[in-house]
Amino acid sequence: MATATAKSESDFEALCARIREPRNLGGIGYGPGAEDRIEARLRALGLDVRRHEIDVAGFRRYFEAARYLEDSPDYYAFNRAEKALEHYLAAALLGLGPRDVYVDVASEHSPVPEIYGRLFGVTAYRQDLSYRAGLHRDRIGGDAARMPVPDGFATRMGLHCSFEHFEGQSDIGFVREANRVLRPGGAFCVVPLYLSEDYAIQTDPEVAVPAGVVFEGDATVYCARGWGNRHGRFYDPEHLVARVLTAAPGLEVRIHRIVNAPDVDPSCYVRFALLARKGAAPR
Repeated sequence: MATATAKSESDFEALCARIREPRNLGGIGYGPGAEDRIEARLRALGLDVRRHEIDVAGFRRYFEAARYLEDSPDYYAFNRAEKALEHYLAAALLGLGPRDVYVDVASEHSPVPEIYGRLFGVTAYRQDLSYRAGLHRDRIGGDAARMPVPDGFATRMGLHCSFEHFEGQSDIGFVREANRVLRPGGAFCVVPLYLSEDYAIQTDPEVAVPAGVVFEGDATVYCARGWGNRHGRFYDPEHLVARVLTAAPGLEVRIHRIVNAPDVDPSCYVRFALLARKGAAPR
């Protein structure tokens, strides 16, 4: 067993060596005071940053009403509290209501469209690259940066633990596309918004190297063994502005710093969320 483990570690390190520099072994973490420093840098860049304390009792009521355990028992069972919290936060920040046309971006097999439709009365659509290309009933198949829907199609869009997986220029492309797809006064929400003190991308080389994933040269790549994903982007404040917030100047952006996620469950880790609104038309 020890020999097999040593060989496995050696194989992993060999895969890491095939990823360009700068790179580090291990996952991206937060040192003491990192969130405070990130918040200060966001504010120094002129961004609207607000501290958000979760209404834990409100989350509990949402969780029960959403029926995760009854209707979706296998949905991220190992990480259910965090996923449900992301859904709850996005719904609250977006202020969902029965007049909304909502698009769940990178939805895959998420129960969110059904939950939001039932609890908030939205007309819900789900979008994912894995779906059949085109608009088919409530499914939007294809690239999130080129949706086969008309201008002003939606009033609300949500991305739950998905925006960080948009590789290359697709994060920029999505923001531009969201500005087209949203109606005036519409908004999209990214939960979590993954931020770091340095611009970085986390990857599992066992997935990324065989797939030939290309990482932009100004990001440090963190090689996280066993993570199982090919790409997870962590913006530093300056890259967030330069890459994302300048892509669609018509969007008004607010960053929410989530201050008490562990009060929901010790496994919850969401620290930041982004809310972007197109114009200021009243609802």
